[in-house]
Amino acid sequence: MNRFFQILLIFSTLAFCWLAMMAVHEAGHVLHAWLTGGTVERVVLHPLAISRTDVLPYPPSLVVVWGGPIWGCLIPLAVLAIVRFAAKSHVYLAAFFAGFCLIANGAYLMIGAFLPPGFDDGGVILRNGGARWQLIAFGLFTIPAGLYLWNGLGPHFGLGAAKGNVDRRAAVGTAGVLAVLVILELILSC
Repeated sequence: MNRFFQILLIFSTLAFCWLAMMAVHEAGHVLHAWLTGGTVERVVLHPLAISRTDVLPYPPSLVVVWGGPIWGCLIPLAVLAIVRFAAKSHVYLAAFFAGFCLIANGAYLMIGAFLPPGFDDGGVILRNGGARWQLIAFGLFTIPAGLYLWNGLGPHFGLGAAKGNVDRRAAVGTAGVLAVLVILELILSC
């Protein structure tokens, strides 16, 4: 029975992190669009789609494009700081989420530095005067920081010496939060 809760915790944590990472990333684009006078035409957040924010004028300014990865990292770090004080026994979940967001946003821009400029954030940054070194530097900072946050979290997910033992309440709670997020995204994407 331990393996069931371990698998539930790992799967629901990864799925939640993926969906929530896209939400905070897009929130950064939206915030910066509003601050710079851009018009947000549409935000795509759906469990079966890659997120996207459509902003006019297109292409959006560098400030709008950088808003996604910057806030996509800062919001999870703020959540981690809050959880460190409010729910210490579950800080590992917030640390995993923050690490996931740092790695995902960093890798996203770093990979974009080596691809032909497309419609991804890296391509938009390059087409608007940003430099490849900026995308690489962002990744070189955020990816190791994310890995640092993940360091030592394995036993909380039943790995290594924990031999599959996890906090069952955390497993069920994470699955519940994931279900709520999926339902919200499905409702809001209609």
